[in-house]
Amino acid sequence: MSDARWALIEPVFTDWRAKRTGPGTAARVHELQEIVNAILYVNRTGIPWEYLPHGFPPYKTVYDYYAKWETDGTTQQVHDLLRDRTRQSHGRSVQPTAAVVDAQSVKTSANVAETSQGIDAGKKTKGRYLEPARACPSCA
Repeated sequence: MSDARWALIEPVFTDWRAKRTGPGTAARVHELQEIVNAILYVNRTGIPWEYLPHGFPPYKTVYDYYAKWETDGTTQQVHDLLRDRTRQSHGRSVQPTAAVVDAQSVKTSANVAETSQGIDAGKKTKGRYLEPARACPSCA
């Protein structure tokens, strides 16, 4: 990861680390940027954690950081930050104003009356619309 890209997300990780100092915390041996680089390497190559090359911090350390960041929402925070910056750089509002919702349709047989069939133009399929599952019977 380039230093310019790291500069975008570094505050999130340094804040995270600053909240975890004090008695009982181990000395910081590895740079956060190297840990993020190792996580990105595993993501890009698809290798198991154990096969991280020797140039990276130990795989158990890298995985421990990854697991903690996933659990406490740090990776989601980084994702949201980068998404918001990307939207702003393209001249868009941080909050989207539209969404695409898809529904499922089921192909029907030729024996089914045309009056009970519809057309899913997006999928170019004759079929019947299936209601999406609801969380509870009273939700409408």
